[in-house]
Amino acid sequence: MRIRRSTRDRLVIAAIALVCAAASVSPAARPIRGLSLDILTALRWEVFGRKQDPAASPAVVVAMDEESLRTPPFKGAPMLTWTGEIGRVLSATLEGGAKVAGFDVVIPNSLEQSEIPLGDGMLGEKVRGFDRDFLRALAGGAAKGKVVLGEVLGDRPILPSPGQRIAVRQNIRPLNDHADSDDIVRRLPLSFTISGAKVPTMAVELASRALGAAPEFDERGRLTLAGYRVPGRVPNTMTLNFEGGADDIPTFSFADLRACAVKNDKEYFRRWFDGKVVIFGTVLDIEDRRMTSKRFATGIEGARSPRCTAESMPVTARSRTSTIAGVYIHATAVNNLIARNAVVEPGPLPRLLIAALIAALAAAAAWLFRPVIAFAAWTGMIVLGVAGATVAFNYALALPIVEPFLASLTALAATIGYRFVIADKDRRLLQKSFALYLAPHVINRMLSSSKLPELGGETRNVTVFFSDIEGFSLIAEKMSPDGLMELMNEYLSAMTDVIESHGGYVDKYIGDSIVAVFGAPADDPDHAANAARAALDCCTQLAELNASSAVFRDCKLAQRIGINSGEALVGNFGSRRRFNYSVMSDAVNLASRLEGANKFYGTTVIASETTVALAGQAFAWRELDAIRVKGRTQALKIYQLLALSAGLAPQQQTVIANYADGLAHWRAREFARAAECFGRSADIDRPASLFAARARELTQNPPGEDWDPIRTLQEK
Repeated sequence: MRIRRSTRDRLVIAAIALVCAAASVSPAARPIRGLSLDILTALRWEVFGRKQDPAASPAVVVAMDEESLRTPPFKGAPMLTWTGEIGRVLSATLEGGAKVAGFDVVIPNSLEQSEIPLGDGMLGEKVRGFDRDFLRALAGGAAKGKVVLGEVLGDRPILPSPGQRIAVRQNIRPLNDHADSDDIVRRLPLSFTISGAKVPTMAVELASRALGAAPEFDERGRLTLAGYRVPGRVPNTMTLNFEGGADDIPTFSFADLRACAVKNDKEYFRRWFDGKVVIFGTVLDIEDRRMTSKRFATGIEGARSPRCTAESMPVTARSRTSTIAGVYIHATAVNNLIARNAVVEPGPLPRLLIAALIAALAAAAAWLFRPVIAFAAWTGMIVLGVAGATVAFNYALALPIVEPFLASLTALAATIGYRFVIADKDRRLLQKSFALYLAPHVINRMLSSSKLPELGGETRNVTVFFSDIEGFSLIAEKMSPDGLMELMNEYLSAMTDVIESHGGYVDKYIGDSIVAVFGAPADDPDHAANAARAALDCCTQLAELNASSAVFRDCKLAQRIGINSGEALVGNFGSRRRFNYSVMSDAVNLASRLEGANKFYGTTVIASETTVALAGQAFAWRELDAIRVKGRTQALKIYQLLALSAGLAPQQQTVIANYADGLAHWRAREFARAAECFGRSADIDRPASLFAARARELTQNPPGEDWDPIRTLQEK
């Protein structure tokens, strides 16, 4: 079965769109797939700004930060020695009304277990009871279900010290996160299996205790918490919905809180920690830094919440970085679980359909429009798509943008390539081939309509250009056929180039004659002026050929040109099986007669009065005579085209003036005075010489009273 070309092209375009879409969602594109989340997070931040007041954040961070490291009593002391003060701050936050406190920092050892020799004993023996206050704070909070310690799973797990584990009654949860193949954290695990039991991660545990609801996992690892089914494209994970900037999670410097607890400022703790999930963690420039989907929308970190004391100066990072402290990953996850706004990512099939749709639109644009316009349309489509995805992401729906971008760009390029290599090859061949026979405008109209030409035409106001070679029959007799062919091909090619450069359409060649039309098939309001310019340039071009062309060395050509404007029928004429785009009317016949009239006046270019009126004042015209041509009874004035008005020489101006005076006397039957006026230029002007001879003849043999100054031309 033969497939139509149009059907073939549609199938190819559809295949291009599907293949490009499939490639964009294939495993090969996985390393860049997460880029959609990163871009959308940044765009949402830039477009919509802060979504909610940071004070409303369910989670807050107590930061062991640069300020803490530089403030006594912690300055120069390892974190192992901070335990008592950590317990003091923990107790103050819980007394202030915190729902639960979790530790993103793991203290795996106790100073009391140190075996470093000190004096006559061990350091651990000398500081026995050093962690007592910390352990009491842990135990007190754990008894109320308000303290959870963290651990890091792996081949060599990092666990809190044994005393801490006992104090919190083994309420320990994993802190491990999930990095994509590009080492970017965009999701957080929901649970881990430890010793055959499913254990929630730190963020899930903290959120469940804050909500007072136990986490429920199904057989596929999907989590339901307090009636909220947590979405997740990757099994057993949730996609994090990061806010932008640096102040989305309220952060308190540990050093400032310790000083506040020493002052026993309970009101401060109630004001900022009541009903909150508190996470203790390090916020340092070089420790526990992670790249996340917030990497294009980060800010300058530091203790950003209102301070309790002025005993230390806050230390803020000097510049914005693309990483964030790991504690903010868990704080963001807690916020997402409590606010029920974890990111929803479409599955493979919706992503494929979206990519296929955008790729199909890009391929269609590449097929329908020129490459530049198609690229502009594709750019606009991508901008609109990204804008829509940004709005959707404001509601936690992460529509893909990287996959459609890649699929559509590839489809655009592939379709343009297909058009150039295959589909438009036939079109270009048709245009190139038929341009030798038809006007380009006619070919383009036929191709764009996908219809064959039909018989018929329309009436238009056009200018007809008719040219002929003077004495061609005599030239043809003297030359060999090959030489004549070479001569005519060069002549006709040169004249055709000039005509087409001025917007004319060469209708046909009749031997040595050229029939051209200005104003059809393409509209041209200046068709008369363009025809006049073409006539002048044809004369100039022929003079150059006579002077420089080797083909014209032994045969110098002269041409005659007739120009006439008027209504004409233009269109397809002929039989039902064979026709030609042409022009037909009395205006064509008159142009032919005007071309022949040149032989009677010794001129090169003659135009009708209609053409002169339309062409305007840009040309130097000379009225030659009033004539009747064969086949017409109505007389018309004819004009010789001399030059452009700006290029008229003084001598030509004098010739025109003398000729006009002579013509006026001629028509007034003042033949002697007419002969005198014509005679002034007869030596250099052929029309003046002819009229001077006629005027002298009539002076000697005056005509009768019925004499008519209009000359009748009986020959073509």
